Amino acid sequence: MTQLRLGYMNNVALIGRLVADPELRYTQKGAPVCDFRIACSQRFKNRESGEWQEDTLFINIVAWRRQAEIANDYLKKGSAVLIEGKLRSRQWETTNGEKRSAIEVVARRIQFLDAVQRDAESGGGEAVDEGETDTKHTDDIETPF
Repeated sequence: MTQLRLGYMNNVALIGRLVADPELRYTQKGAPVCDFRIACSQRFKNRESGEWQEDTLFINIVAWRRQAEIANDYLKKGSAVLIEGKLRSRQWETTNGEKRSAIEVVARRIQFLDAVQRDAESGGGEAVDEGETDTKHTDDIETPF
């Protein structure tokens, strides 16, 4: 039988709200990194009871460089965001010698979904792509929901 060759893909897209204010820190080399957590919920109908229920996931997000600084400046607890990125797993050891691990999303793009007030105007959301130096205005793009 011939071996099947598969490509690799690691893409994540999430919409949720921040559960706390973002935390900005800097690496030893001075690179900004911003950590925050979002809650993503989904509603479903329980087959047995027929009642609607909600399941919520809490996901750690990591943003780097300019994107980290912008996220820290504009996001706060309760902000609605769309995150596009990749999953990353990391392990570490605590000072007590306990081994820990976490799965998190490294953001490639952060789309602010809440309206942003600017110079007494109500603007649309902000899109911040990894590697960009400025934010992109997306006032002219309609949101499909």
